[in-house]
Amino acid sequence: MLRPQVYFDAALTGTSFGCLRGVFQYLPDPLATTAGNFPTVREVSADKGYSSKTNANAIEKEGAMPLIPFKSNAVEPPADSARGRMYHQFAYNRDDFLTHYHRRSNVETVFAMVKAKFAGNLMSKSPEGQTNEALSKFVAHNRCVLIQAFYELGIESTFDATSAPGQRLALKGMAN
Repeated sequence: MLRPQVYFDAALTGTSFGCLRGVFQYLPDPLATTAGNFPTVREVSADKGYSSKTNANAIEKEGAMPLIPFKSNAVEPPADSARGRMYHQFAYNRDDFLTHYHRRSNVETVFAMVKAKFAGNLMSKSPEGQTNEALSKFVAHNRCVLIQAFYELGIESTFDATSAPGQRLALKGMAN
């Protein structure tokens, strides 16, 4: 599945976010939930719609570095604030900022692939069913990627009882 990095505007713990006017105010709650589920959150990448003092403070509160570009009309904030540190990274360390920020394009590509391959909507009605359905789509996507890698790299896969993992499973089954 995905590495334990938090990416916004693509998805966060199974919940999709769009960059709609005013949606940025919802960032702190799902960020706190995600930080509670992963041992460390080092970076949070988001698009310009999430560029606010509240979000920068929430991200720093979780011990992560905010990677959110500023809007073209942004005024430089005070240097001793979370938003000021974010602005300094954005304005004066642009290459480093962009290297980290563009990692989010990887996860956006994965979400686009999953939506294209398995449809973008969920058919389940309950929240638990929707979560399971979404996770199943990612499991299926990961299997497709592995199968494609096997073919492209010429890896021969053996899943019979004589292979090492198969032997352990067969022996475990005989012991019962």
